Amino acid sequence: MKSRRKFLQNITGSVIAIPFLSKIEYLESFKNIKDRSYDGPVLRVAIMGLGSYGTRVADAMKDCTKAKLVGVISGTPSKITAWQAKYNIPEKNCYNYENYDSIKSNPDIDAVYIITPNALHKDAAIRVAKAGKHVISEKPMSINAKDGQEMIAACKKANVKLLVGYRMHFEPKTLEVLRMRKDGEFGKVLFFQGLSGFQIGDPTQWRLKRESSGGGAMMDIGIYSINGARYMIGDEPIWVTAQETKTNKEKFKGGIDETIQFQLGFPSGAVASCLSTYSMNNLDRFFLNAEKGFAELQPSTGYGPIKGKTNKGELDYPHVTHQTVQMDRMAEIILEGKQPTVPVDGEEGLKDLKIIDAIYSAIKSGKKVSLSL
Repeated sequence: MKSRRKFLQNITGSVIAIPFLSKIEYLESFKNIKDRSYDGPVLRVAIMGLGSYGTRVADAMKDCTKAKLVGVISGTPSKITAWQAKYNIPEKNCYNYENYDSIKSNPDIDAVYIITPNALHKDAAIRVAKAGKHVISEKPMSINAKDGQEMIAACKKANVKLLVGYRMHFEPKTLEVLRMRKDGEFGKVLFFQGLSGFQIGDPTQWRLKRESSGGGAMMDIGIYSINGARYMIGDEPIWVTAQETKTNKEKFKGGIDETIQFQLGFPSGAVASCLSTYSMNNLDRFFLNAEKGFAELQPSTGYGPIKGKTNKGELDYPHVTHQTVQMDRMAEIILEGKQPTVPVDGEEGLKDLKIIDAIYSAIKSGKKVSLSL
């Protein structure tokens, strides 16, 4: 039995990716990487939520050139002490959940990366925005579209950025598939399949408590297939249907979904068939079928290495540490105004939340639900 964090494979290397370059330029960028110097602006980040994924992000940021971990926010004093020692965090940049509004007067922190249980994202984002700091929220951005809209409004009012931790939007093999699709190499897209799942372990963890997670597998691993269907097809869905299966009503109770199959329809006629589950392993696959070819990523969203192929052969970009690239690219978005190939802003996160809301609605009604994203 595994949690999602253990299920997704360990990082196997740390290199800086530049996803906006051609393949030749991309590979060239890896040469003498340790000798490269950077003297431009650096995004100074505090991490809120010092659990396993927060630790993964912190470790990955050691290799960033444009982003730096400078602060922590946690409700556990012992974690704060441990992180101070491990990551050289000054005492003045350490906060708890009661006092972190005071980051407003701390000029050494530019942004806060919220890596807490899903249901806590909205309130934290609003407080961080009111403190005048940029917000990075782990995905899903919140537990429903209403909360997501409130987060967007708060950040707009405070004139700060709201970004979401969509690390796959910077992954080179994924981006190569998107380039090929945009350039017409696959022809008209017909079908997408997204499989996202694993057998979840500890029944007492927050992911299996609705008040913390907002739902079950759909609010955890299922977000990958939702978001993946959109960026792989390159369009926004206009309807959704969904069906829920529950085999263990004791473990998956109180609004916690175990397995959901859902289907998305797109304006072009393309369809997506996806599965989100907490009860099956070996499910991490994206498949795109089109008139002239196909693309397959398997694993498609794990921490790495991502493996992929198309009708033209294997995708052989080097593995990159997703969170390192993500944080450097987010620094560029916040500090330099750069735009990624696939958006990672609050509006992107809101679209996924609207789809999640519609999936739950479709399950409840048993009917097709229209979407307007």
